[in-house]
Amino acid sequence: MAAQPRILLIDSYDSFTFNLAALCKRAIPGCEVHIIKNDTLPPSVLFPLLKYFDAAIVGPGPGSPDNPADIGVVRDLWHVEEDLLIPIFGVCLGLQSLAVEFGARIKRLNVVKHGQVSEVIHSGTDIFEGVGPIHAVRYHSLHVEFYENKHLVPLAWADDGEENGRVLMSLKHAHKPFWSVQYHPESVCTSGGGEEVLRNFWRLASSWSAARQRTTLPWIPILQSSVGPSWPLTDSRGAERPDFERVASHVATRILPLSGVDVPRICEMLGVLDEEEGFVMLDSAASPGRFSIIGCLTRTSSRITYSVGESFIRIREGENITFVELGSSDVWTWLSAFMRRRRASGGMPDVPFWGGLVGYLSYELGAHTLTPIPPRSDSRPRHPDVNLVFVERSVVVDTLRKTAYVQSILPGDGKWLQEIVSRLETLTSPPSNVMPSNPCVSRLPQPQAVITLPNRAEYISKIKAAKEWLFSGDSYELCVTAPTRIRAPRSPSAVARGISPSWELYKTLRARNPAPHSAYLRLHPSTLLSSSPERFLSYSRPPESLCQLRPIKGTVRKAPGITRAVAEEMLAGSRKEVAENLMIVDLIRHDLHSVVGEDVHVRQFCKVEEYETVWQLVSVIEGKPTPQTKGKIHADLGFDVLRASLPPGSMTGAPKKRSVEILRDLEGEERGIYSGVLGYADVGGGGDWAVIIRSCFKHDERPGSSASSNGESKTGVESDDPHEEPVDSDGASEARPSEAIFDEWTLGAGGAITALSDPVAEWEEMVTKVESVLRTFNNPVL
Repeated sequence: MAAQPRILLIDSYDSFTFNLAALCKRAIPGCEVHIIKNDTLPPSVLFPLLKYFDAAIVGPGPGSPDNPADIGVVRDLWHVEEDLLIPIFGVCLGLQSLAVEFGARIKRLNVVKHGQVSEVIHSGTDIFEGVGPIHAVRYHSLHVEFYENKHLVPLAWADDGEENGRVLMSLKHAHKPFWSVQYHPESVCTSGGGEEVLRNFWRLASSWSAARQRTTLPWIPILQSSVGPSWPLTDSRGAERPDFERVASHVATRILPLSGVDVPRICEMLGVLDEEEGFVMLDSAASPGRFSIIGCLTRTSSRITYSVGESFIRIREGENITFVELGSSDVWTWLSAFMRRRRASGGMPDVPFWGGLVGYLSYELGAHTLTPIPPRSDSRPRHPDVNLVFVERSVVVDTLRKTAYVQSILPGDGKWLQEIVSRLETLTSPPSNVMPSNPCVSRLPQPQAVITLPNRAEYISKIKAAKEWLFSGDSYELCVTAPTRIRAPRSPSAVARGISPSWELYKTLRARNPAPHSAYLRLHPSTLLSSSPERFLSYSRPPESLCQLRPIKGTVRKAPGITRAVAEEMLAGSRKEVAENLMIVDLIRHDLHSVVGEDVHVRQFCKVEEYETVWQLVSVIEGKPTPQTKGKIHADLGFDVLRASLPPGSMTGAPKKRSVEILRDLEGEERGIYSGVLGYADVGGGGDWAVIIRSCFKHDERPGSSASSNGESKTGVESDDPHEEPVDSDGASEARPSEAIFDEWTLGAGGAITALSDPVAEWEEMVTKVESVLRTFNNPVL
């Protein structure tokens, strides 16, 4: 064995692989871990390289060992010639593959185990020597049907009682140096059977190699061209990244105490009512949110848009549009370089945003990074997948300290700063010329929003199809979603009178469904209204940068009798809710490990938190760059983590790549903005992004225009299901002012489907989520 052990980890496109790599680093001190996909190298290329490794790990993954496309080169690995034999540790799919190659059969469990914790009854020998009680996390719907076999020796079981009986949890080969476990030793909730078992594997592997005088060949750097560098990766891409000439900026700030915090009034003062102009506001409209960020855009503010599949980025500055070719780079690398050039200093340390990029990143952008697929052709206008504006002037409102921070990173901008401070000071009393929200501008009966829910029967059939994918072993959890369409009336004369229909809708949404990550983004051709409760990713400024992700899985709406104790029983006490949350926690750990290295920890697991209108089951995962990765230019950290972790695991499932592929076929259309992320990348090096849920968005053909044409329409709710009841009819009238036209809004919603999901209950949960936003459209503005 080498002084610095070298481990080959074979990844079958799983979403827990880097968790397993981190476990290796803890269990085998000083080891180097190289990770390859199971279809990267053919046996003829891979097998000679085994002489340069001390051991191999065959990781978990979706699918079945009976399917060559799922298992790749692994099935051949168990049959290498004697002179190439290497100790191997298999996990989940790795165990199943080992078993199948030596005579066992694979069957489906009667009751699948995804995110479930089971007691493991073990032999106390081999990899379990000296190991005490084990409570292990299981992610499998297939299992090994084991019979007496001269090649295989069982080592551990789980007793599922009437559900599945005894289920094999570990086995070894009788003569070759192969050991394996069915459960997931790398899961955050596995206790007793993780690091201890892998340490025993390394002891057994070392003894086997010593007894056979197996020597590992000295490492040759050129081998990295085949198996890649060891993990965690240092930043070797700096020379390849497009860069710009560095422009140093200083943040100028004016501080103003506020007698009352009224973020909407500040927005109206700063121009949000002009429907034809861009506007961005990230709004902490409810606890635990604190800072609201208002961008003060100019006509020449840089607007950056990009669509998946294109080879260029658009930059609009006023009437000028520049097309920047990406070349051999990608959009993530370009965005990192763009922000690296615009780094600034000198702002207030406690203010999270000094200036920078604000906007959204679509679901398809993340999905395309995982599995490149051309965009679907659709008759509906397509939103940009990247839609950001560079904010140089801003007002940040601290709702806790009741303070406004007026900021600029433009040189010599003192006059503007003083002007905004003076205007803010006039907001101590409502000005007489501001129209009230939702004004009654006509005594005629007004048309109502026309709402088209998803087809109930089709949605339920998709839930059933998703469960079949779960039973087959292709996914542990699938977040199935569907769009609701809303045709909301508006009037050109209302816009002429200084009323912004989309802004009025946002204020109604804010009042009825306040959320800590609300937002109003008007970045033509897209307008987004959000009342998101879920932070996706935040990362602090250097030098001690910390990444934090806060997945939410499990929600109970507040109501009489729903106390904290009741909510905790319904959420933290629910096997289904905790399993869903656990799967996403393990997935997020993997995503974060892939960028920052080993220093990733679960700071909070499945804690019930109180929000304005709901109780939610929230976990907190944190990570920071390790010594190996601290050499990365910090401006790249946020975009590197976004690239690795989008689309949000809470909106896809695990394993993520296979789940995204299944969902694309199952849902039948793109999600667009829905279930992407919105937020900012700060010029100081930090950032904060929220999951786009409880949100609606529309597409404008051009600034200030409607995406829909004039026309008659029914009032209330349209549904393809004849049994579907309206969400709200509210006394419709046939009267139609001739000037009325309609904006078409899209509202996505769905739910995480597990083996425990009831299809009808999932439909009802989806409709409940939709209704939280649909209430906004009850009182349309004309």
